[in-house]
Amino acid sequence: MTDKKPISREEKKSNHSEFHFMEPDYDREIFQIPPESKQKILDKLAFLYGESVSNACYGELERIMRVYYAYKTPRMIQMEESFNPHERFTEKDVILITYGDLIQAKDEKPLQILADFTKYLKKAINTLHILPFFPYSSDRGFSVTDFEEVDSRLGTWEDILELKSSVKLMFDGVFNHISSKSRWFQEFLDGNPRFQEAFIVFSTKTAIPEEYLSLILRPRTSELLSTFSTLNGKRSVWTTFSRDQVDLNFKNPEVLLKMAQILLLYVRRGADLIRLDAVTYLWHELGTSCAHLEQTHTVIKLFRDILDAVAPHVALVSETNVPHEDNIQYFGKGHDEAQMVYNFALPPLVLHTFQTGSSAALTKWAMGLHRVSNSATYFNILDSHDGIGVLGAKNILTDEEIEMMALRVVEHGGFISFKDNGDGTASPYELNTTWYSALNREDCDETLDFKIKRFLASRAIALVLMGIPGIYLHGLFGSKNDADAVLDEGQTRSISRRSFDRDSLYETLDDPDTSTHKIAYGFGTMVWRRTLEKAFHPNAAQHILNISDAVFAVLRTSVDQKERILCVINITSREQHITVDLSQLELHSKSWLDILSEQSFAAQGNTLTLKLSPYDVVWLKTGNEG
Repeated sequence: MTDKKPISREEKKSNHSEFHFMEPDYDREIFQIPPESKQKILDKLAFLYGESVSNACYGELERIMRVYYAYKTPRMIQMEESFNPHERFTEKDVILITYGDLIQAKDEKPLQILADFTKYLKKAINTLHILPFFPYSSDRGFSVTDFEEVDSRLGTWEDILELKSSVKLMFDGVFNHISSKSRWFQEFLDGNPRFQEAFIVFSTKTAIPEEYLSLILRPRTSELLSTFSTLNGKRSVWTTFSRDQVDLNFKNPEVLLKMAQILLLYVRRGADLIRLDAVTYLWHELGTSCAHLEQTHTVIKLFRDILDAVAPHVALVSETNVPHEDNIQYFGKGHDEAQMVYNFALPPLVLHTFQTGSSAALTKWAMGLHRVSNSATYFNILDSHDGIGVLGAKNILTDEEIEMMALRVVEHGGFISFKDNGDGTASPYELNTTWYSALNREDCDETLDFKIKRFLASRAIALVLMGIPGIYLHGLFGSKNDADAVLDEGQTRSISRRSFDRDSLYETLDDPDTSTHKIAYGFGTMVWRRTLEKAFHPNAAQHILNISDAVFAVLRTSVDQKERILCVINITSREQHITVDLSQLELHSKSWLDILSEQSFAAQGNTLTLKLSPYDVVWLKTGNEG
């Protein structure tokens, strides 16, 4: 982080001419889809829709791709030609996650405020994930009414490009569903024949046999089918998440083609990464779980083929809050599906670690994490706008351990959201809480500094593991649970979505006595130090050490083998004395430097002994090992 206030828009206007809205250059040499890309796309279309339909679909898809190409600026073409997919992600990448309006000020558009705030973080954050910034009707942006416009309450597309001038951007592709208030669904209700197959429709609510219903994976306890009055009578429509979020029917190739067009529109508007929200449930097939279907993976791979052909610098990020073994399947073969996958097992495992004072489960799981490929990696989050998902830990933690973890969160003032198990029972799906409050109980006698130290120790784990760290804005500041927002909005997820007044926020950030200052600058220092170290490159080797259940330890080695960092984190409230056998790690340095505290440590023979105070974090760096 910088130590100065952000430059105001009046003081300095960002220059983003290379990204400004241009007229398409149809006179440019006609873009030819590479033959290998064309065949990959045709094969996937044939799998999804059959040979007879695939050629017609491809013709329209090729037109969409050529339109995108016509809008490219010469600089964008040059950038893509020089793009190296093996350096798509580096140690410099840290992603801040926020709603467009979490920082507000009177008479200013939130996206303009956010643009200034990114300059405040420029030493630590290089990528911004703006949660859905489109017009919406519910679910805080995830019930989109228009995929192609910016919510006017937030700003405009020009404001998005202003952000693009200082950071890379991640957009949300909320392609699984659309708002029941959207024009598309209203056209369906009005009987427009073009939209009758855009949704998954049944004549009655009982149209799905009970034995099929029990198979369907549900992330909610709400009704799967919602009944609407249409020009053609009452119809029951598939609504995975809520009555206001109507699932799109990807069995209709026109839906796929429209979403491909929107995908490339987002690239034109500045997206460097596109998060595929709730993509688990994209394809529906009765008689199956309707999750993780081969057709779903094929659609993602098709999107990847499109981007590889016309916008290779843009990455897909799969958001699939499911058990770890299912989640990592969205990497495909490591080079043909998502380039980044949310590491959903990490948050509940880290929370369990700090709740129990044992790293055993986290260490065992982390030992199974391996480099995916030179161009794909994990997205390491701890908290999110929804809270803490727990499905990622299924089959890693026991059901009893997950339930106990959830009960501790409730004791700290949080809530539990449940999912339908299909057999008449429900189980925890996510924990609605801020990360700080999940770890720290307000009515205990611990000091503020002790609580902050625990919080920062937990955050360090996501920074040292292989992958790209993602930080939700409230996690950056260590926000506490907002019970008032839950009461006011009647929504437990509101507990971690409070908006900040900009001036008050900057005031607390500048006040060294506030928890906001202590957390933001302690966290920011770790993040900044991480971005300077080649050993934290996503492709850098990772070796998890099973030293003691009282610590989490990992050795990272840079790709060129020249730099090593030994990270040791005391995950307990007690002092720990740790001994590291350097010979087993093939490490020969006698002198070690903690790059966080700048404290030196000396090895005795092949043994490095560390005395760690409660929740200490040390990142020990060696010189060249040869």
